[in-house]
Amino acid sequence: MTKAVRYDQFGGIEVLRIDDVDRPVPDDGQVLVRVKAAGINPGEAAIRTGAMADIFPSTFPSGQGSDLAGVVAEVGAGVDRFSVGDEVIGFSEKRAAQAELVLVDVDNLTPKPKNVSWEVAGGLYVAGVTAWGAVHSMRLDKGETVVVSAAAGGVGSLAVQLARRAGATVIGVASEHNHEWLRSHGVIPVGYGDRAIDRIKVAAPCGIDAFIDTHGGGYVELALALGVAVERIDTIADFAAAAKYGVKTEPGTNARPGAEVLGELAALISEGHLEVPIANVYPLTQVRQAYAELERGHTHGKIVLEP
Repeated sequence: MTKAVRYDQFGGIEVLRIDDVDRPVPDDGQVLVRVKAAGINPGEAAIRTGAMADIFPSTFPSGQGSDLAGVVAEVGAGVDRFSVGDEVIGFSEKRAAQAELVLVDVDNLTPKPKNVSWEVAGGLYVAGVTAWGAVHSMRLDKGETVVVSAAAGGVGSLAVQLARRAGATVIGVASEHNHEWLRSHGVIPVGYGDRAIDRIKVAAPCGIDAFIDTHGGGYVELALALGVAVERIDTIADFAAAAKYGVKTEPGTNARPGAEVLGELAALISEGHLEVPIANVYPLTQVRQAYAELERGHTHGKIVLEP
């Protein structure tokens, strides 16, 4: 038997539990990974509450989680890219990553660089490919100015760094206690809340070329008020506003496989070109506490579970 996060109905963190389940057996093209770290994400909380049931229907009992990093425990027939003992980063498409042992399609794995920590590797996939997709959708040119909302969050903290690597001037909207971190990464910080639009205008007297919204709650409208063209606004959080105004919703890799982007991001981390801030690490048995922290908001970087 092995342990895994499960829930039987939509609801708050109280529906989450740790179950003993049968050891998974890899089928053709699958790899069984012993999980060392698994990230958690706001989208998973939304799925668990039923808020996204129309898009992501659930079958109960349901598992949870996409992000994972671990060690190959067993390989199925036809798998020759990985061997038992290999360290890997990947993702589950079955909402099953928050467990001790997880079955992963071989195409959803990439090797973990030795100098990338388990916590960083385990929390990389969702935030990493989402940030990558959003930044690439903007097609930033050197010298352009882009604003990123929730710039110190799990996705935002990566998006600002990738936008800087693209040569853009980056303005990050975030809580004041995260401003020093943003400055240290070449980002111009501005406070969120009342009159944020005025602070952005002061920070960018020549105007804004693009806007990446990783938070929702009115930032699409703020971007439009700043004069940003519809095709240069991307939101990963406010789909109602996207439908209303016709802005982009580019959360992922569309043009490239997820594992390929994951490998590229892992290499940037390994080479010291990209940082994944880790807000907190919880044992798997404290999954409720981990999501309670996540759902309070204002998290700097990623929260990770360790089985």
